[in-house]
Amino acid sequence: MLKKCTLIVLVLFLAFPTHAQLAFGGQPYGDKAEKRGMPPATAMHMPAVDVATLMQEDADRAAQGIKGPFRFGFEHQVEYTLTNSGSWFTMPNGDRVWRLLLHCPGALGINLQMSNYVMPVGARLFLYNAEGTVRGAFTAKSNPGHTAFGTAPLSGDQITVEYIEPAIVEGQGQLTISGVVHEYRVLGGGMNADGTNRGYGDSGPCNFNTVCPEGDLWRDEIRSVAHVILGGGVCSGTLLNNCANDSTPYFLTANHCTEGNMTNASWVFVFNWESPVCDPTENAPTDHSITGCDKLLENSPTDASFLLLSSIPPADYIPFYSGWDKSGTPPDSVHCIHHPSGDIKKISSSNAAPFDQQNLDVGNGPADCWHVPQWTSGTTEPGSSGSGLWNEDHRLIGQLYGGQASCGNNVNDYFGRFDLTYPLIEEWLGACGDTLNGFDPDAYIPVPLDASITSISGVPHSVCDADSILPVVTMKNNGEGVITSASINYTVDGVAMGSIPWYGALQPVQTVNIVLPVMHLASGLHTLKVFSSSPNLQFDTNPLNDADSLVFLVNNPGIEAIVHLELDRFGTETTWSIETQDGFTAFTGGPYVNSPNGYTTDVHVCLTHECYVFTINDAVGDGICCDYGQGSYQIQDTTGAVLLDGNPQFGFSLVSDFCMNWVGIKETASADMRIWPNPNNGVFNLSFGEAGPPRSLSVRDALGRVVWTGSSPLGTDRMQVDLRNVSNGAYVLVAEGDGQRAVQRLVVQR
Repeated sequence: MLKKCTLIVLVLFLAFPTHAQLAFGGQPYGDKAEKRGMPPATAMHMPAVDVATLMQEDADRAAQGIKGPFRFGFEHQVEYTLTNSGSWFTMPNGDRVWRLLLHCPGALGINLQMSNYVMPVGARLFLYNAEGTVRGAFTAKSNPGHTAFGTAPLSGDQITVEYIEPAIVEGQGQLTISGVVHEYRVLGGGMNADGTNRGYGDSGPCNFNTVCPEGDLWRDEIRSVAHVILGGGVCSGTLLNNCANDSTPYFLTANHCTEGNMTNASWVFVFNWESPVCDPTENAPTDHSITGCDKLLENSPTDASFLLLSSIPPADYIPFYSGWDKSGTPPDSVHCIHHPSGDIKKISSSNAAPFDQQNLDVGNGPADCWHVPQWTSGTTEPGSSGSGLWNEDHRLIGQLYGGQASCGNNVNDYFGRFDLTYPLIEEWLGACGDTLNGFDPDAYIPVPLDASITSISGVPHSVCDADSILPVVTMKNNGEGVITSASINYTVDGVAMGSIPWYGALQPVQTVNIVLPVMHLASGLHTLKVFSSSPNLQFDTNPLNDADSLVFLVNNPGIEAIVHLELDRFGTETTWSIETQDGFTAFTGGPYVNSPNGYTTDVHVCLTHECYVFTINDAVGDGICCDYGQGSYQIQDTTGAVLLDGNPQFGFSLVSDFCMNWVGIKETASADMRIWPNPNNGVFNLSFGEAGPPRSLSVRDALGRVVWTGSSPLGTDRMQVDLRNVSNGAYVLVAEGDGQRAVQRLVVQR
């Protein structure tokens, strides 16, 4: 039975603007204060933090089965305003600039709580660190409907807060920094303050990134889950659909995450923080965020916290509003999507049916729960608190309360029951039966038969020292019925390369990855196009999404070059690119971080026997030399030979040409030299196209080592090359004579 208690319901009414917490771009003035004649920002130094004690407290809580909030930072209570701290400076254009430097000794990052945040029209707020990373501009539209604000952590032990107020609104802005959070654990990857390494994915080796196959059937629900930053702690939670299907941003998390925390107007909800690859885990942008919410319900007996976000997630967040089941029927299997230990989003599953457990207390107060006896894959950890639990029908039935489960002891987790929470939130969600499906604001209208090609992967932007690619194509079923067969067709540079059949059972909205055959290509720029046809041996009813294409560069043979940069103090201003003669951007670099003394960086790029265009840019227009450091740049080959020695006093931009070669010998068109059959078992026929001068021949492996040498006498136009004694693999044949060189790729394959 539901435990009887007094329910505290907090209801706030507001209109829903369509803007989420957004950074509106632009640059602060103070990140280049020296160039603008601005004095240093006034500094405030926080007390030292006892990291060892905080870590031990966190470990003790985890050992008790308390799953959240996952504490990553210690919050210093302060009251810094535009009048009692910082310093003002007036720019030539009349803008007034207020700056305050906040220093937390030994912090891995810093985030802020602002109890008073009033931005008049035209006013902007920026945050930036010593490395030149900038957040902002934040404006009145960044937290509509609220006069408080919060930020996600910015790396480093000091950050600068900059408020810019146009002269026309002088004195109208208000800003009060009430909390400075000293980050002693890294959210994601890096080094913790106690010296332990925390790489992405270190939330536990048994966890699975949501992009992995384990998440294939849960792509919609994954989009509904957010990482919630509540000052110095983090939890997880879920966007919920309502009976009107109208995108009202209702959000469910755990009561023990929010109870007693009245800074909800400055909480940050981060969507889509997911690794782009399954393994190894990689970082991803964290800019899909919304700041602020209103508490509609906090209910201890089911450990439920029901919130209303300050903004509707915009379309580019690709939000999904999860469906739910209030019937109380025990499911056969369950899934959980969450951010364990504040890490990138994971997914867990259990094939064991959960059962009802009443009046359970694992340190957060008694609650009525679903008891998940064991996880089949993945687990939960502190930081997972509040994450949704879905039944086999993709409907939410609860949110994580606590439990002992971990990668080393993967049993016993408990989720507050949604069916017992529902009567308390029915006035917002509506009455539409025991179950409600999820809502996709950007949902397509299903057609009877639609096999869509959504992406091509596995092909590098620049292929280095290889003559082949192995593309992987993703096909999605956008139709109403199951797709059991289709043809996958592909062309390169407009020439049909082949067609392969696909067979399976692709359910609606499900995707499948299809590996195409190896394609051998000549050096140069290519366009690969892939398209589906004949799903279920019928016509596709929506041919507009049947194809995808990409452009890529093959560098074969590949030759390594080094972009050598001596940066000035303002590395954030510097970017560069290398383009082919026909305008394809092969490589880019920068912006870099600022450094008091500048620094050196070498970027290795793979090119081939061609000429290229190198462009270097400076955002302010003063190059990289000489007022703020003796910067310079070169492009070198691996022997140290300088291919381009640039002028660092280039203003905003400088464009230069450079060419790659091995020894400066003119290279003939390799099309005149043919080698066949290729690949084969080692005996190749070689033709020069016409009789000519004596030629020296060599075959080199991928490391440039010579594995065979030979020669062709005067007047010879063809001969054999015997490589039966070399290992399988790819090689380069070089023919030199009469001051010219020709190069061909060959493959020994037995």
